[in-house]
Amino acid sequence: MKIGLLETGEPPEALQPAFGRYAAMFQDLLGPGHDYVVYDVQAGVLPADPAECDAYVVTGSSAGVYDDLPWIAPLKAFLVDAARQPLVGVCFGHQVMAEAFGGKVVKSDKGWGVGLHRYDVAEPQPWMDLERDLAGVAVPASHQDQVVALPPTARAVAGSAFTPAGILVYDDRPAISMQFHPEFDPAYARALIEARRGSRFTDAQADAAIASLDQANDRARVGAWIATFLDQHA
Repeated sequence: MKIGLLETGEPPEALQPAFGRYAAMFQDLLGPGHDYVVYDVQAGVLPADPAECDAYVVTGSSAGVYDDLPWIAPLKAFLVDAARQPLVGVCFGHQVMAEAFGGKVVKSDKGWGVGLHRYDVAEPQPWMDLERDLAGVAVPASHQDQVVALPPTARAVAGSAFTPAGILVYDDRPAISMQFHPEFDPAYARALIEARRGSRFTDAQADAAIASLDQANDRARVGAWIATFLDQHA
């Protein structure tokens, strides 16, 4: 499968030598059995035609979907046009898909969601591992913005008290999205928190978030969900 990675952000420059960029994290998550094409969306690079790839993944970003940045409107337009290709959005990707398809995203007054978060699965999907306990999954998170109004064709199939729209499924197109970060391994999640300690997070917030990352996580499991979804719809 040829997967287009729509890279909408990048890790802090100081962390890139050790951890790479977000597109590489998704390649590690989804595995070597695909052809990957990386599009630097922040630099204005998008596929000329959605048919260039069999499927697309929209990465995370430090930007907000409401920011006045020149690349956000073209990205939304591309997502609307890519109605036939399977589409997966993560964090910012989750939010920009929601906005492109008629939903609403805001900077939440709940503040930052960071560290390992647990999400309850309310509506199991065919691409989930149905033979396993689907009470929920625990995955690293790092966000302040949240989807507060769903697009008219979307359903929230998993979430939490902090993030009700944890996973969205679209009924009118082969598209899913998630607010959390299955591509973040715990070492990178810890390093990112430390890089933001004292600026975005207080010491208490950073300490609690880092401690949570010592618990078992479901990153690989969610990565398999994404891979299965893409296989089922490509």
